[in-house]
Amino acid sequence: MFGFFRTREAENEQQWTQFAAEAMPHAPDLYRVAVWLTRNPDEAEDLVQETMFQALQSFHRFESGTNCRAWLMRIMYHMRGKRLRTQNRLQLLGDDEEKLAETMVYEPPTPQGLKDKEILKALTEIPRQFQEVVILSDVEEFSYKEIGAALDIPIGTVMSRLSRGRKLLRAKLASHANQYGIGLEQKGDANAMS
Repeated sequence: MFGFFRTREAENEQQWTQFAAEAMPHAPDLYRVAVWLTRNPDEAEDLVQETMFQALQSFHRFESGTNCRAWLMRIMYHMRGKRLRTQNRLQLLGDDEEKLAETMVYEPPTPQGLKDKEILKALTEIPRQFQEVVILSDVEEFSYKEIGAALDIPIGTVMSRLSRGRKLLRAKLASHANQYGIGLEQKGDANAMS
């Protein structure tokens, strides 16, 4: 009878060792994305802790050799969704995406010479649903499939949100660049040539 408990204890020890080797190295990546999601370092730490706890409990379902980082991100997005629902802050997405797409006519080029501060500011000014996809794709370098799994949306939605998000970000960056006089020389040079 005591052999059963020792065997169970050994299995738990092995699972913890595997979890530490596979999942724990991704904690900084989770925290970085969690800060973007929550806009609060303390909430981000709580979200990562809840994610890691849930991942440890579910680690027996993780298929070794697959993308652990994407698996953890998906868990984190599910945990975040649960938190939002319990706090009555769930924002429903509607036809806003379509209305936004109709209003976007001009697509300015991405200006050169902007600082990280301006880029981050512009990123925070675009709608959240586009912001998440741009961050996961362009910063975290997830594939469309991984983003769709993490956000629980179809790949087509990922692609359209990414396209629209990038367009919005370019427009915001152009306005930030104009405030600092970046890009104005290029317009002046073009006018001088004609």
